[in-house]
Amino acid sequence: MIKVGIIGAAGYTAGELIRILINHPCANIQFAQSTSHAGEPLWMAHHDLVGETTLCFCAEAPVNEVDVLFLCMGHGKSKDFVNSLPKDYDGKIIDLSNDYRLAADAEDFVYGLPEAFRTEIKLAKHIANPGCFATSIQLALLPMAKADKLGEIHVTGITGSTGAGQKPSETTHFSWRDNNISVYKSFTHQHLGEINETLHKLAPHYEGELNFVPMRGNYSRGIMASVYFNCDMEESEAIDLYKAYYKDEPFVNVVDFNPDLKMVVNTNKAVLYVRKYGRKLHVISMIDNLVKGASGQAVENMNLLFGLPENTGLNLKPSGF
Repeated sequence: MIKVGIIGAAGYTAGELIRILINHPCANIQFAQSTSHAGEPLWMAHHDLVGETTLCFCAEAPVNEVDVLFLCMGHGKSKDFVNSLPKDYDGKIIDLSNDYRLAADAEDFVYGLPEAFRTEIKLAKHIANPGCFATSIQLALLPMAKADKLGEIHVTGITGSTGAGQKPSETTHFSWRDNNISVYKSFTHQHLGEINETLHKLAPHYEGELNFVPMRGNYSRGIMASVYFNCDMEESEAIDLYKAYYKDEPFVNVVDFNPDLKMVVNTNKAVLYVRKYGRKLHVISMIDNLVKGASGQAVENMNLLFGLPENTGLNLKPSGF
């Protein structure tokens, strides 16, 4: 049984992680650390966990009692925590922040996108879990990057409010977000760096430009990325390329009909739809930002680190209609 500790356990990604791990057949949560909720039952912060677990938040983290630490703190805090670990801590670490995703900051952390770097993940000790938009967009591009068929790329993406975290802000509270939509961080989103690094690893001669316009959606969870670029392949050839690349992937589904978010919400699935319009290849990529875009993918990485089948504990059901 894998002994798990969670640092920063009161936020959205930690809540999703707990929901997955309490039903994981090979993992046991030893502690869930939260300074602000110390001593309270987990369901006080994650209400849907009432009756699911008797575990309480703790203030101090007995890190040497676990095999793996999941870091669910805000961006910029993980490095400080890692640097404060006892010198004899020998467990694995999976960081859900952006602190170690870029090569310049990675130290000994491996970028944890299984569909691109599964072999490296299996051999790693520390994992930088990819960002949610980065996951969706990269899944739309990996087959073409591997085939070295990418030039300038255009992406429009829309995400649910949980992508901004649990702390309320001017653009996340319900009265502003409901019946509303807005653009933010045009061409400057923080996930561009990790996407570009993956593209250059798979296609070292790639010199294209990645243009990304993200949007805030008026719903709570889910990401749709609409990606297009010039492509000299026939539509059937491109579709076959995507299906061949993902044929053995446990969570990526290449479908032959226009998808919608309800196919993936509350699951670790990714759904891709590929079509050609003139010279443009259009790829729609959909994931749940909290699961495949965060905590579900983190559990995928844990499974790989410990030699388990990648889909262990991740048979999550969609929400339906």
